[in-house]
Parts: sequence; C-alpha cells; structure tokens
Amino acid sequence: MLEEAVSRWHAAVNQRDLSAARATVTDPVDVSGPRGTGPISADAFVEWIVDSGIALHPVSWHPVNADTIVVEQDATWLDPTRADAGRTGPTRVATLFRVRDRAVTLVHRHDDLHAALRAAADLTS
Repeated sequence: MLEEAVSRWHAAVNQRDLSAARATVTDPVDVSGPRGTGPISADAFVEWIVDSGIALHPVSWHPVNADTIVVEQDATWLDPTRADAGRTGPTRVATLFRVRDRAVTLVHRHDDLHAALRAAADLTS
C-alpha cells in the first residue's frame, strides 16, 4: 500500500494530472524543500506542480517502516533561464514520504539519499 500510494503520487505529478495529484495527498500535506517547510493545502500542492514544472523519476526505493519510505529520484524542472521553456538537466534528489490511509501526508525533499535516510530515522525514532 505504501509503495502504491507513492507510485500514484509520482504518476500524477509527472503526468501533470492535477485532479489525480490533489487526490494523492492529504489536505494539508506537509512539504519541505528549497522554498520552505510546513503544511500546505492540496490546492497549493497542485500549484507547485504547475509552477515548478517538476518531474521526478524514481531510481531506488528505501522502505523505512509501514508508512514511511525514501525514494531516490532524478528530478527536472522548467528552466527559467531558457526562453524556449526547456528543462533543467536531471538532478539526483531523495524524497522522504509518509503515507496514511493511502494518501501522502508528508513530502520532504533532500539533496541526497543519505540526508533523506537520516531525516527518516529522526522522524521515526
């Protein structure tokens, strides 16, 4: 159930399926990334997908417990420096997810797998 919920999240984000993306998260959903940390509404989550142009392609999966997993990903975004609305090159990141009742409740992006796994250990201890 955990990996299925996170897989649905990735599919909705990568396909820009906004109604499916909204349905994959709780309202609010706890997020963390370069622009800040804290709860945001499901609508704000959908706006982030559109505004950032993010695509996250899973590379490896690291279950922590029954409701927590870290997924290493290759991420790309819209490149604001390009006039042709091109994308950035892939950047390896790792995201800590927590799932409750088949919905993603927490999405914390980290710069690397080790940082995400440390955060997962802190979260679950």
